[in-house]
Order: sequence, then C-alpha cells, then structure tokens
Amino acid sequence: QVQLVESGGGLVQPGGSLTLSCTASESISSFYIMGWYRQAPGKQREFVATITGGGTTNYADSVKGRFTISRDNAKNTVYLQVHSLKPEDLAVYYCNAKRFRSTSGAPVDYWGQGTQVSVSS
Repeated sequence: QVQLVESGGGLVQPGGSLTLSCTASESISSFYIMGWYRQAPGKQREFVATITGGGTTNYADSVKGRFTISRDNAKNTVYLQVHSLKPEDLAVYYCNAKRFRSTSGAPVDYWGQGTQVSVSS
C-alpha cells in the first residue's frame, strides 16, 4: 500500500512562508500526477496545486503567484512552497497522488494524513 507522508506545517504570521513536503513510500515516477489539496475548518476539501510527471503545474486562482509546487523524483518527494500567507490559507494540507491500476487501468487516488498550516498574528 502506498504511503504519503506530509511534513512542514506549522504556525506562521501573515505574510510568512513555509515549505510543505510529501514523501512517498515508493517511486513517484509511477504517479501521473501529484498535488496538494486543503481543507479549512467547516469547509470542503479544495484543490490547491498539481504537478504532472512531465512537470506541468496547475494552481488554484487563490494561490497563484504565492504558492509553488515542485517534485524531486530522486527523493520521491513533492514540495509546496507557500509564501505571503494569508489568514484564509489556514487549513489542513493534504498530499494526493494518482495512478492507473496495472490490472484494470482504472485510476486510483492515494492521500496523506495531512499537515496543519495555521496563520495568526
């Protein structure tokens, strides 16, 4: 079973920065896309950013220009650099990985346990 382990969350002041990491228990080259999602208190989980195996990135409008997603295949790790944090960025951030089953070809999702990002002065 694939495991995704997030780290790097914490408490920062508005305008601060963090780097979140998501390390997989196996080669991330097997995933055609990986990404970050977040869930704020009382809200639905929402898309933040994704990166494909080829390095194509996509961002939610609310984080464009402030967040950067990247991947290091050698370390089996995906990163999310978050800058200029706002109070509305407070959420649990989850790592996601998608690949196709080798038997059926059906897509399958894997999720990490989440890491908390808190923004407060």
